[in-house]
Amino acid sequence: MKKLIQEIAHFKKNLSEEGRALFAQLALGQKPEALFIACSDSRLMPSLFASTHPGNIFVLRNIGNLIPPASSSPYDSSASAVLEFSTFSLNVSDIIVCGHSECGAMQALARGVDGHNCPHLGSWLKHGEESLNKVRKGLSINPSLSEHNQISQINVLQQMQHVISYPFIQERVEKKQLRVHGWWFDIAQADVYCYKQDLHQFVLIDEEEANLIANNLSCL
Repeated sequence: MKKLIQEIAHFKKNLSEEGRALFAQLALGQKPEALFIACSDSRLMPSLFASTHPGNIFVLRNIGNLIPPASSSPYDSSASAVLEFSTFSLNVSDIIVCGHSECGAMQALARGVDGHNCPHLGSWLKHGEESLNKVRKGLSINPSLSEHNQISQINVLQQMQHVISYPFIQERVEKKQLRVHGWWFDIAQADVYCYKQDLHQFVLIDEEEANLIANNLSCL
């Protein structure tokens, strides 16, 4: 906690006039380009590798970057509310589901959850069970990875499907008003990968790939 307090003081002391002007403008409203769905893992920092400026992305973080499917009744989860708000109020044009390596949620899926001590965790992780089952049926994207990392990659695709299962999302996707992307962050290498449907692979986002995405937004 001491370190966090020191960081706040450091932020206040070193905030430039340009930064103060930016926050003053942001206080009037937000218009983020994308909804970024990520894991709560402390090692994953979307603000570090995806957006260095406040106001660019609307972020949902939870254990395992999970989205309950629309078939979950009723629509009463925080995740579902975020989808509604980012779509109807913020009118985002892109939704990114970002998983990561060495994910504790995926490891918990693989080994099982202590239902006695962690009943809420067990209930939440049910939204990732399809990913576990697919990997154990041999439907991995990259079999060379450890099992929990294979699950993590498949889980990105599974949660993309859950996102699109909401009628209001599906309608906008079909009208080409909204795109849903899958990313995966390799913690050890600090590399971000983008899922390419035509290759059925996660492809490293280097300068060349970034230019391709920027030009044709083909990373779907």
